Amino acid sequence: MAVGAKLHLSPAARRPTLPQLLAVALLCSASYLAGVWHHGGFTAAPAAGGGGASPSPVSIATAASVACVSPTTAGVARVGGAPLDFEAHHAADDTEAVNAAPARRAYEACPAKYSEYTPCEDVERSLRFPRDRLVYRERHCPAEGERLRCLVPAPKGYRTPFPWPTSRDVAWFANVPHKELTVEKAVQNWIHVDGDKFRFPGGGTMFPHGAGAYIDDIGKLIPLHDGSIRTALDTGCGVASWGAYLLSRNILAMSFAPRDSHEAQVQFALERGVPAMIGVLASNRLTYPARAFDMAHCSRCLIPWQLYDGLYLIEVDRILRPGGYWILSGPPINWKKHSKGWQRTREDLNAEQQAIESVAKSLCWKKIKEVGDIAIWQKPTNHIHCKASRRVIKSPPFCSNKNPDAAWYDKMEACITPLPEASDIKEVAGGELKKWPQRLTALPPRIASGSIEGVTAEMFNEDTKLWKKRVGHYKSVISQFGQKDRYGNLLDMNARFGGFAAALAGDPMWVMNMVPTVGNSTTLGVIYERGLIGNYQDWCEGMSTYPRTYDLIHADSVFSLYKDSARWTPSCWKWTES
Repeated sequence: MAVGAKLHLSPAARRPTLPQLLAVALLCSASYLAGVWHHGGFTAAPAAGGGGASPSPVSIATAASVACVSPTTAGVARVGGAPLDFEAHHAADDTEAVNAAPARRAYEACPAKYSEYTPCEDVERSLRFPRDRLVYRERHCPAEGERLRCLVPAPKGYRTPFPWPTSRDVAWFANVPHKELTVEKAVQNWIHVDGDKFRFPGGGTMFPHGAGAYIDDIGKLIPLHDGSIRTALDTGCGVASWGAYLLSRNILAMSFAPRDSHEAQVQFALERGVPAMIGVLASNRLTYPARAFDMAHCSRCLIPWQLYDGLYLIEVDRILRPGGYWILSGPPINWKKHSKGWQRTREDLNAEQQAIESVAKSLCWKKIKEVGDIAIWQKPTNHIHCKASRRVIKSPPFCSNKNPDAAWYDKMEACITPLPEASDIKEVAGGELKKWPQRLTALPPRIASGSIEGVTAEMFNEDTKLWKKRVGHYKSVISQFGQKDRYGNLLDMNARFGGFAAALAGDPMWVMNMVPTVGNSTTLGVIYERGLIGNYQDWCEGMSTYPRTYDLIHADSVFSLYKDSARWTPSCWKWTES
């Protein structure tokens, strides 16, 4: 009976007492501390930058790995131990580790013919669309049933690209195995084959003495050297020598060209380490906000500026900053000298130039100079006079569109995008920008004016401090970040204000800042006002770039951004499952 009574205690008797609870807690704590001491002691993220900012994505991921590993691996994974290894390891010795890992979706390699696959600019699919105005070369993404579920392979013989600045002048032939431009542009000094390499002499159709000398000529006409010009757009960029030679002058050029069936202009640009994206002036707006660029450039880019009621020049006007410059070289400029070489009549070329001059005048642009093969126009700093001129010049009218920054499949319109209101003829509409590099950290005018709803100066300043601290932490745990020739082309998938790129501005690399079209997609204009570059992007679709073009991809809060949006549909989230 006595034993039976002990087996059936009352509920009150079974309830633990306070001393018992304290004893259990002390024993658990002692066991935990002993385990931590045994496996290397306590660690903490570097405190550079100080303050109570939240830990960086890298520190969060690292802390999680420490918390979840077994005792046999904790000493390897901890933050304060050996440097984290971000290199790929695919040796046979890894088989056991792979087998022990949790089951995950495995993707096979795509057939070799897809080594340069660009989902939304697929050459075969594009033929279904109208050829008028090159609409077939715009973005046309695959339907759900057409999407590839395989890994794009590298071409045979692919090698790690040369680091910048060597990459400006040389690239491996196997990485972009296309000889067409070496034949077509042989006499124009664009690109040559030299054994297993391509060499880029820096020449161009309209700059036979090299891009450097050509830029020097432009610099005699507009201020390229005082920091007032930082962002540039190169339309129909060729192999992007103009943008490549501007980088050393602290001018960041966004180059674009359409996806050709064989020429691979943008692929060459990115292989050289120059910012570029696949794009074309056709029917949709270029995927940049209004007032983005300090100058735009066309060197024999073959864009018919005078056609379609000047629609393409009107689009350039939308994305040019108040007081920005448009540079044109090649046909029809200096037609009296080049008409025979261009195999066009003098009358035809003269008519084309007069038509371009007329469109520029209707946009209230001022022609600054025409010297030799180069002509330059300047956009007004405000629209006070231009609006008054509409009483006489009826076309094009001012747009009534409420969102001049909208540029994701939005159609171009034959109307002038109005600048923000100005009260004085000398005032710069929307606010004057600081010169580079001061504009990188200065409060962007769009935020200072309160034109971005819900964004304050305090938010911007805190974001700048936070990313300076986070990037410092990245460098402390990713040893490759400290190597000057390791990373050149970087991509930020959710750039917000461009804080990640701003924190890296002093390093020999550039960042393509992508602002997702879901959420607060109004911040791309802020990024450009900081002297950085970027693009809109819906990450449920393919990006307008080639495979293997970025050295490092940075993603902060991308999945959560989409998960909380209406864009989170089965066709989108399938790509995140693994």
